[in-house]
Formats: sequence, C-alpha cells, structure tokens
Amino acid sequence: MTTAPDTALSVRQVLTLERVLAGEPEVVAGAGHLDRPVRWVHVAEAADVGVMLSGGEMVLTTGVLLAGDPDAQTEYIRSLHRAEAAAVVLGLGRAFPAAPDVMRRAAERCGLPMVVLHRPFPFAELTEEVQSRLVSSKFAAVSLSESVRTALTGLITSGAPMQRILDEIAGHAACPVVVTNLAHRVLATAGERSAVDDVLRDWERIARQAGGSEGDGWIRAELGGRGERWGRIVLCGHRGDAVTGRLLADRAAEALVLHRMLAGPAHTWEEESAQSLLTDLVTGVVPARQLLPRARAAGLPVNRRSFVPLAVRDGDPARLDRVLRLLGLSGLVAELADGTTAVLLSLARDQDAEALAAHFAARLRHETGGPATVAAAAARHDWDDVPGGLREALHVAEAAADTPVGQQDHPVVVRLRDVHLRGLVRLLRDDPHVQSFAERELDGLLCGAESDPELLPVLRTYLATGRNKSRTARLHHVSRPALYRRLEAIEARLAVDLDDFEQAASVHIALLAHDAQQR
Repeated sequence: MTTAPDTALSVRQVLTLERVLAGEPEVVAGAGHLDRPVRWVHVAEAADVGVMLSGGEMVLTTGVLLAGDPDAQTEYIRSLHRAEAAAVVLGLGRAFPAAPDVMRRAAERCGLPMVVLHRPFPFAELTEEVQSRLVSSKFAAVSLSESVRTALTGLITSGAPMQRILDEIAGHAACPVVVTNLAHRVLATAGERSAVDDVLRDWERIARQAGGSEGDGWIRAELGGRGERWGRIVLCGHRGDAVTGRLLADRAAEALVLHRMLAGPAHTWEEESAQSLLTDLVTGVVPARQLLPRARAAGLPVNRRSFVPLAVRDGDPARLDRVLRLLGLSGLVAELADGTTAVLLSLARDQDAEALAAHFAARLRHETGGPATVAAAAARHDWDDVPGGLREALHVAEAAADTPVGQQDHPVVVRLRDVHLRGLVRLLRDDPHVQSFAERELDGLLCGAESDPELLPVLRTYLATGRNKSRTARLHHVSRPALYRRLEAIEARLAVDLDDFEQAASVHIALLAHDAQQR
C-alpha cells in the first residue's frame, strides 16, 4: 500500500498566518523562493544549526549568538542552505535592530528566503500554529487518500467501466482528467465538458509543452505494471495544492492499473477510445462539432481531410485495423453495439476515396480468405456530415446482410445504390405506418390457428426470385404441382392474385418490411 505523501505549507502561506502577520514580517532576501514547502518549524541559535536539520524546516532565531561576528552570520546562512532549510526568520531586537547586511547578502546568494519580524513575537506561538496546521493537513491527506481509494476500489470490484472511474477521479480533482498512451494520444477523458474541450482543442501543443515537467496544476502519473509502461493519466490544471494533486494522480493510476488487470485482454484502451468516439458520432448524443477535439487528440487527422465511413458486418476490429496499417491509411476502427464494425477513414483531399475504399475491401477479403462485404457511404468533406455518413454505411451493411444468400451478388464495396428497395424498406422499418402496412398485408399468413409455417418461406423465395416457379420449387425441394398448391393457399389467405404485378409488389414490400422488423 502506498502511503499518503507528506503535506506542507509554503513559506508564502506561513507568512500570511494571522499570528505571523502580528509580527510585521518582511522578506529581505530570497523573495523568488517563497513557494518552498515548510515541513516543520525549528527554533535554533547555534551557528552550526545545519547539523540539526533534515530539510524543509523554517528556522526561527533572534541571532543572539551571531551578533558582532560577520563570519558566523555568513556560516549560519550557508549551514541552513546546505541542510536545505525552507527559510530563516530573524526576530529583530536587542541583537539585531535591523536586518544584518551580511546575512541578507548571503541568503540572497544562496536563494534562501530570509524574513525579519519588526515587532516582538513569541516564537512559541508561530511554532504551535504551523505545527498544528501541518498535523491537521497530514491527517486530512491520509483521510482523503483512503476516501479516494475506497471509492475507486468499490467501482472496480463492482465491474464499473473505466469511464465511471475517471468521472470519480475528476469529481475529486475538480479539473479535466485525460488518459493517454505513450505517444500522447488521448484514450479517455473526464470532467466538465467545456473544460475538457478547451484542453483537447490544442492537445498536441499542450502535450509537448507539458510533457516533461509539472506546473500550473498539470500533474501526471505513469500507468503500467510488471516492468512495462503503457500510458499516463494527467490532471489538467488542478487548482488545489500540489501535494493533494499528486495524491489524487497516484491513486487514480493505481485504480486504472488494477482495472486493466482485472478486465483482461478483451479490449485495449485504444479500442475502447475509438468505440466511444464512433458510438457518440453514430448516435448523435454529442454534436459532431464537440467531438472534433476528441478525434484530433485520438490521433485522427482532421484538418483539410475527407472522411470515408465504412461498415463491416461480423468484422474483426483487430484485423481491420491491421489492414489499415498495411495500406498506410489513417482511420479509427471500432465494433459497435450491434456487432457491426465501423471504420472511419481520414484521407487527404486529393486522394481517390472510392478507389481506396475498394482497395481496403479487396485487401480485407484477401486477409480473411472469405467474402467480406464492406459497406460504404460517400466521402464527407465536412466533419459535421460524418455522423450521417456513418449511419448510412451501417444501414447499407444491414440491408446487404438481409439479402437472401441466393441473391447476394454485391460488389466488393456496397453502397446505397446497391441495396435498392430492400435498403429503402429497412430505412423505414420503424415507421408505424410501415409496420401497420406489413401486418395488414401479411395478416393471413402470420396470424390464426390455421397458419402454415411453410407458406411464408415459400412466398419469400417466390417473390425474391422474380416469381420464378421452377427455381422456387427447386430451392424448396418440392414438385411443381406441390408448389402450385402452396401458392394457391397463400393467395387464398392473403386474398391477392400473385400474378398481378401491383398486388405481388405490395406483398413483397410488406414481406421485406416484416423481415426487417424481425431482424
């Protein structure tokens, strides 16, 4: 178990305490180092005070043993510097009525904050005030650490997704939280939407500038285990003290590593990131314009690009991603909720979108060794049009999959023009008027105790083959006279004449709608 980090007040914070202000403090040296942490307060008059310190102490002195000895004054400051003291506070009085120049110059050279108190001040009060605050702060840090760990562990053991864990972290940190891979590509985010968008809008530049050091509330922790690193979590602009921010980042990293270990190898974080982004684009839950920073931060080229939405039924996302890399194409790949894998290609404006989509589909067929069907929408040149393009590609993929096996003669890339009436009916399948029409037209075959389960498949084949009786009989392994009897039974139950083109077309459309609804 990792312990909570030491907490501290800065020199600047100590000087703003009410009891300290009563002594009229004045910074006479080292003003640029007032943010040094004060770990403890120590009263010392000895010239060799440094041997008593372990670093981070604010040393209080009246200088009574240093008066009249410039060498001792200089050595006193150097000793504090060597011991990495946080600051020295000199109470003016009988020994030093004013700040001694020798000590002030030595402190300035060492970068050691030196403060003088112009009014008599009981050192015990300052010691008591600072020590009590440090102890309270330490207990608060331990309490926060355990509170955060308990909350995150509870989410992990309950099987919560990574996004829920990040939301919890962002709630404690009160700032955007970003998870990246080692190439600084954003895998997940959490926090107030507008603040996250501000961070992602110029993520590449921010990541380069903030990648090497921490400052301005940018706190990062590495993600990895068993000697391997795979990413990092970043608190972006944490406004609390640095110690609390570090604690939160470390607890978050522990939780994410544990979550990854328990989740197993089913999906990488890169895959989950692409799935989340493409799902949000398809569903329209988040406006496309708001998703643009996420896409850019995820590594998708978006400036002056054409976007080609593709969809593959029963496609393996890993294989599709491998095909993208083999062809040197930029894009996102993710399996959506219905089992269809969506692919969003990002091409330069002067590239031939149709030719590259066909090249991708042909390579996929070669990789799978089977008839992989790739559905595609026309290239979109405006990011706001991408959601509609993805929905169109998914619709075409579903319509193509609904085509009976005997009729599947699709090109290597299937488009909206290739799915004809079946595609239109599938697009309208959820319309109540279409549903009522299908039930009304097929009522005689779908309902009633006298319904024959063999009649509906015969009708489907008969209409799909262009009312070819010989082929229908052959496909159902029945004689022509037996087929005629079944067709007569169908016409009787539906009260239609299947030799009449308009009536047959009406039944065919109803059957297509019924099948689309059932799927």
